[in-house]
Amino acid sequence: MADVLDLVPGAHDLVIHAMGLHWADDPVGQIVQCRRALRPDGLFMAVAFGGDTLTELRTAIAQAEAEVMGGLSPRVAPMAEIRAMGGLLARAGLALPVADRLPKTVTYADAFRLMADLRDMGETNALADRYRAPVPRELFVRMAQIYAKEFPAKDDPNRVRATYELVFMAAWAPHDSQQKPLRPGSAKARLAEALSTTEFDDTATPVLYRTED
Repeated sequence: MADVLDLVPGAHDLVIHAMGLHWADDPVGQIVQCRRALRPDGLFMAVAFGGDTLTELRTAIAQAEAEVMGGLSPRVAPMAEIRAMGGLLARAGLALPVADRLPKTVTYADAFRLMADLRDMGETNALADRYRAPVPRELFVRMAQIYAKEFPAKDDPNRVRATYELVFMAAWAPHDSQQKPLRPGSAKARLAEALSTTEFDDTATPVLYRTED
C-alpha cells in the first residue's frame, strides 16, 4: 500500500483505516498520518488482521518445508499481536486508545482451496525476502497432507479449518475536553471492596524460611 496517505491535515472528524495496516511497511507512520488528518477530538478507527491469523497454515507449511527442503523461508507475512497494535495508537499520539479482537474460524475443502481464497483476497506473499526460486510440487502436496491431518474442521473432518483474527482499534485526536487519567493514589474507592474480596498488605515484613541441608 502507499506510504503516504491522501489525507488533508486537520480536515476530518473521522478516519477509518480498514484492512490495510498489516500491509504497511510503517504502521505507526500510517496511524500518525491519520491522526494529523483529524480535527481535535476526531475519531480514528481501524481493523486489520492480527497475529493469530492463519496459524494453521504457518504451522503446516513450516513443517512441510523443513521436511522437503531442509530449511525454512518466510511464506506467511508476520502480523502483530493485539497488545502491540493497541500500543501503536499511543505511539502515534492518539488519546483514549481501545483495542479488541474477533477470531473467526473458516472451513475449506482443503489447503489448496484456502490458498486460492487468499489469492482472490489479494493476500498472497509479498515479503521482500521471500524464497523466489521455483519450489518442488512435493512441498505443497506435503503441506496439504499435514494441514488435513493436524487441522480438520470440528464439524466435518473431511474439511480443514483456518483462523482469521480481526483486531479492531479506536482512539481520539487529543482535545482538552477529554477525560484525563487520575493521578496515582487519588482513587476514592478500593478495588477489594468492588470485588468483595479480602485485601492483603504486601508491604509487611516477609517471613524467611531456612532449609536444613
